[in-house]
Amino acid sequence: MTDILFYHLQNQPLERVLPVLLEKSVERGWKVAVEAASPERVEALDALLWTYDDASFLAHGTDREADAAAQPILITAGPTRANGASVRFLVVGAPLPEDAGTYERIVLMFDGNDPDAVDRAREAWKVARAGGHACTYWQQDETGRWSKKA
Repeated sequence: MTDILFYHLQNQPLERVLPVLLEKSVERGWKVAVEAASPERVEALDALLWTYDDASFLAHGTDREADAAAQPILITAGPTRANGASVRFLVVGAPLPEDAGTYERIVLMFDGNDPDAVDRAREAWKVARAGGHACTYWQQDETGRWSKKA
């Protein structure tokens, strides 16, 4: 059974939240895959992780690179898992992977201000629960702190 965490972004954009969650994942020693819905978003996330903080960066690569298997964080536009990730982040409309049960944790992040994204997240919740996965729902408060709602 995989833990699937649904992060409802409302008060902060993905670009602000994702690097923080990735830092925590790497600190825990997890290899991570980040799946976006398009190659253009992969490029944007690649650039973001090099520049999001003037004092640091997150070591990462994309699935187009020769050393993809060695990356602690791998950004992809498909089901690639070249780095052997145990944690998968799904962003900007990326669907639940068919092999969801092989991950330790999946984090599905969706824009709460986009009705289509909310609908996709609700459907993913139903599919994940029907698949026997442990699902939790997290929502931001006004200060950007996360609280577990379900």
